[in-house]
Amino acid sequence: MTQPTTHQFDANLDLLLERVVDVPPDFVWAAWTRPDQLKQWFTPAPYTTVECQIDLRPGGMFRTVMRSPEGQEFDNVGCYLEIVPNERLVFTSVLGPGYRPSAQPWELPFTAVISIEPSGSGTKYTAVAIHPDETTRAKHAEMGFHDGWSAALDQLVELAGR
Repeated sequence: MTQPTTHQFDANLDLLLERVVDVPPDFVWAAWTRPDQLKQWFTPAPYTTVECQIDLRPGGMFRTVMRSPEGQEFDNVGCYLEIVPNERLVFTSVLGPGYRPSAQPWELPFTAVISIEPSGSGTKYTAVAIHPDETTRAKHAEMGFHDGWSAALDQLVELAGR
Protein backbone atom coordinates (compact mmCIF):
# COMPACT_ATOMS: atom_id res chain seq x y z
CA MET A 1 0.00 0.00 0.00
CA THR A 2 1.36 3.41 -0.91
CA GLN A 3 1.20 6.40 1.37
CA PRO A 4 -1.10 9.16 0.11
CA THR A 5 0.20 12.56 -0.82
CA THR A 6 0.42 14.58 2.38
CA HIS A 7 -1.39 17.61 1.00
CA GLN A 8 -4.22 18.95 3.14
CA PHE A 9 -6.87 20.62 0.93
CA ASP A 10 -7.32 24.32 1.72
CA ALA A 11 -10.35 25.94 0.07
CA ASN A 12 -8.64 29.35 0.30
CA LEU A 13 -5.60 28.21 -1.68
CA ASP A 14 -6.67 25.19 -3.74
CA LEU A 15 -9.11 24.36 -6.52
CA LEU A 16 -10.84 21.00 -6.79
CA LEU A 17 -12.47 19.03 -9.58
CA GLU A 18 -13.94 15.72 -8.48
CA ARG A 19 -16.17 13.46 -10.59
CA VAL A 20 -16.98 9.83 -11.17
CA VAL A 21 -16.59 8.99 -14.86
CA ASP A 22 -17.59 5.87 -16.75
CA VAL A 23 -14.03 5.11 -17.82
CA PRO A 24 -11.81 2.38 -16.36
CA PRO A 25 -8.96 3.62 -14.12
CA ASP A 26 -6.28 2.09 -16.37
CA PHE A 27 -7.59 4.12 -19.33
CA VAL A 28 -7.50 7.34 -17.27
CA TRP A 29 -3.92 6.52 -16.23
CA ALA A 30 -2.88 5.87 -19.84
CA ALA A 31 -4.59 9.10 -20.95
CA TRP A 32 -2.44 11.03 -18.45
CA THR A 33 0.83 9.19 -19.08
CA ARG A 34 0.99 8.48 -22.83
CA PRO A 35 1.76 11.54 -24.98
CA ASP A 36 -0.21 10.20 -27.96
CA GLN A 37 -3.33 9.96 -25.79
CA LEU A 38 -2.81 13.12 -23.73
CA LYS A 39 -2.58 15.24 -26.90
CA GLN A 40 -6.11 14.12 -27.86
CA TRP A 41 -7.92 15.40 -24.75
CA PHE A 42 -5.77 17.55 -22.46
CA THR A 43 -6.62 21.04 -23.75
CA PRO A 44 -10.25 22.18 -23.87
CA ALA A 45 -11.43 22.69 -27.46
CA PRO A 46 -11.06 24.78 -29.51
CA TYR A 47 -7.51 24.88 -28.11
CA THR A 48 -5.31 21.89 -28.94
CA THR A 49 -2.26 20.22 -27.46
CA VAL A 50 0.25 20.02 -30.30
CA GLU A 51 3.27 18.69 -28.40
CA CYS A 52 3.70 16.57 -25.30
CA GLN A 53 6.78 15.16 -23.60
CA ILE A 54 6.49 12.85 -20.62
CA ASP A 55 9.42 11.48 -18.63
CA LEU A 56 7.33 9.51 -16.14
CA ARG A 57 9.53 9.47 -13.05
CA PRO A 58 10.00 11.77 -10.06
CA GLY A 59 12.06 14.69 -11.36
CA GLY A 60 11.05 13.89 -14.93
CA MET A 61 9.69 16.42 -17.40
CA PHE A 62 6.01 17.02 -18.06
CA ARG A 63 5.76 19.36 -21.06
CA THR A 64 2.84 20.41 -23.21
CA VAL A 65 2.47 22.97 -25.95
CA MET A 66 -1.06 24.32 -26.31
CA ARG A 67 -2.22 26.14 -29.43
CA SER A 68 -5.04 28.68 -29.53
CA PRO A 69 -7.50 28.80 -32.44
CA GLU A 70 -5.54 31.85 -33.67
CA GLY A 71 -2.29 29.85 -33.73
CA GLN A 72 -0.66 31.29 -30.60
CA GLU A 73 1.36 28.64 -28.74
CA PHE A 74 1.84 28.26 -25.00
CA ASP A 75 4.78 26.12 -23.86
CA ASN A 76 4.33 24.66 -20.38
CA VAL A 77 7.19 22.79 -18.73
CA GLY A 78 6.94 21.17 -15.34
CA CYS A 79 8.33 18.42 -13.19
CA TYR A 80 6.78 15.26 -11.79
CA LEU A 81 7.02 15.06 -8.02
CA GLU A 82 5.21 11.80 -7.30
CA ILE A 83 4.05 8.88 -9.41
CA VAL A 84 1.96 6.01 -8.08
CA PRO A 85 0.98 3.92 -11.12
CA ASN A 86 -2.77 3.81 -11.76
CA GLU A 87 -3.43 5.88 -8.61
CA ARG A 88 -1.79 9.29 -8.48
CA LEU A 89 0.29 11.84 -10.38
CA VAL A 90 1.72 14.95 -8.77
CA PHE A 91 3.45 17.57 -10.91
CA THR A 92 4.32 21.23 -10.62
CA SER A 93 4.85 24.19 -12.90
CA VAL A 94 7.40 25.82 -10.61
CA LEU A 95 10.13 23.22 -11.11
CA GLY A 96 11.66 21.97 -14.30
CA PRO A 97 13.17 18.58 -15.02
CA GLY A 98 15.56 17.32 -12.36
CA TYR A 99 13.77 19.45 -9.73
CA ARG A 100 15.55 22.56 -11.01
CA PRO A 101 13.76 25.78 -10.12
CA SER A 102 12.16 27.18 -13.22
CA ALA A 103 13.88 30.20 -14.72
CA GLN A 104 10.63 30.91 -16.55
CA PRO A 105 8.56 33.68 -14.96
CA TRP A 106 5.33 31.87 -14.16
CA GLU A 107 2.10 33.65 -14.58
CA LEU A 108 0.36 30.81 -12.77
CA PRO A 109 2.51 28.77 -10.37
CA PHE A 110 0.72 25.66 -9.12
CA THR A 111 1.11 22.02 -8.23
CA ALA A 112 -1.43 19.46 -9.45
CA VAL A 113 -2.47 16.28 -7.68
CA ILE A 114 -4.38 13.88 -9.94
CA SER A 115 -5.99 10.93 -8.12
CA ILE A 116 -7.54 7.95 -9.86
CA GLU A 117 -9.65 5.50 -7.83
CA PRO A 118 -11.84 2.62 -9.00
CA SER A 119 -15.55 3.36 -8.58
CA GLY A 120 -17.83 0.57 -9.78
CA SER A 121 -16.95 0.03 -13.44
CA GLY A 122 -15.60 3.59 -13.68
CA THR A 123 -13.22 5.96 -11.98
CA LYS A 124 -13.42 8.53 -9.22
CA TYR A 125 -11.28 11.28 -10.72
CA THR A 126 -9.92 14.01 -8.46
CA ALA A 127 -7.80 16.93 -9.62
CA VAL A 128 -6.49 19.43 -7.08
CA ALA A 129 -4.59 22.55 -8.13
CA ILE A 130 -2.49 23.82 -5.21
CA HIS A 131 -1.55 27.51 -5.25
CA PRO A 132 0.95 29.56 -3.24
CA ASP A 133 -1.55 32.26 -2.24
CA GLU A 134 -5.19 33.36 -2.53
CA THR A 135 -4.43 35.75 -5.39
CA THR A 136 -3.01 32.98 -7.57
CA ARG A 137 -5.91 30.69 -6.69
CA ALA A 138 -8.41 33.40 -7.62
CA LYS A 139 -6.59 34.07 -10.89
CA HIS A 140 -6.67 30.37 -11.80
CA ALA A 141 -10.39 30.22 -10.95
CA GLU A 142 -11.07 33.34 -13.07
CA MET A 143 -9.10 31.83 -15.96
CA GLY A 144 -11.68 29.04 -15.96
CA PHE A 145 -10.15 26.21 -13.94
CA HIS A 146 -13.46 24.44 -13.30
CA ASP A 147 -14.88 24.84 -16.80
CA GLY A 148 -11.57 24.12 -18.54
CA TRP A 149 -10.49 21.11 -16.49
CA SER A 150 -14.05 19.73 -16.60
CA ALA A 151 -14.22 20.15 -20.40
CA ALA A 152 -10.85 18.41 -20.73
CA LEU A 153 -12.13 15.53 -18.58
CA ASP A 154 -15.22 15.31 -20.83
CA GLN A 155 -12.82 15.01 -23.79
CA LEU A 156 -10.95 12.21 -22.01
CA VAL A 157 -14.26 10.37 -21.49
CA GLU A 158 -15.14 10.91 -25.15
CA LEU A 159 -11.73 9.53 -26.16
CA ALA A 160 -12.44 6.36 -24.15
CA GLY A 161 -15.67 5.86 -26.09
CA ARG A 162 -13.99 5.95 -29.51
